Parts: sequence; structure tokens; C-alpha cells
Amino acid sequence: MSDLDALYRELILDHSKHPQHFGLADEEGAHATSYQKNPVCGDEITLRARIEDDGDTVRDVTWEGRGCSISQASASMLSDLVVGMTRTEAVAFVDGFREALRSRGAIELDENTYADAAALSGVSKFSARVKCAMLAWVALEDALGRA
Repeated sequence: MSDLDALYRELILDHSKHPQHFGLADEEGAHATSYQKNPVCGDEITLRARIEDDGDTVRDVTWEGRGCSISQASASMLSDLVVGMTRTEAVAFVDGFREALRSRGAIELDENTYADAAALSGVSKFSARVKCAMLAWVALEDALGRA
């Protein structure tokens, strides 16, 4: 295992053990909630998104879930990254993540754009784990579509 792979594994485990934005904010003031479950492995997440008064900017994202370290780390990473994005930017962000994870390793996530979530690039080589990493991202996409 390379030093970079080891660092990425450590980063994923750290986000899994110390998740960011974990714990659902009160429903009052929330614009949309999405529940998603991966029936293959049992990972599940409930994600709540709040939109600024401008009706377009993501104010915050909170979540609760259970599952493997990849699904939990991915939710933690995502919730940190999308705050301040417009809906359009957030949807494009999710699309870029999805494209990289479905590429089977052909597309690496850019660290400047995806920050800690770039550590999930290696998941694309394991199709069974892609759904784990995508769960929170699909929940955000669903929530923004409802908001």
C-alpha cells in the first residue's frame, strides 16, 4: 500500500469516527429531508438541508445514519463541502462525484475541488462500495430537489 493510500484510509476512518455535521437539526426551518438506504449492505442515512433566505444557497446540511466507514465518512465529508454552494453548484458537485466514482478508477477526484472527499476516489475500483460512498450524495440531491 502506498503512503497516499494509507493517508486516504486514515482520513476515511477519521471522518467515520469523528463525523462532521452529525445529528439532525430541528425540522423547523429545514427545507428538505431525505432518507436513503442501500439495501445491498444496509447502510442508511437521513439528511436534512437548509437553504438561505435567498432560496438558492445551501445554509447547512445535517445528517444521521449508520453503516460502514465509507458511507459515514462520505456523509461527513459532503456535509462540510456544500455549505455556501448554490443549488446548481451543489448538483454539479454531486454529478462530478458520481462520474468519478462510476469511472472504475479512470477519473480521480480533484483535491482542490473535493478536499477530503478526494480520498474516496479509490472506492471507484470496487463497484459494491460505490453505493456506500454515494448514499449521502444521493440524499443531498434528493433533498435539494424537494426544497
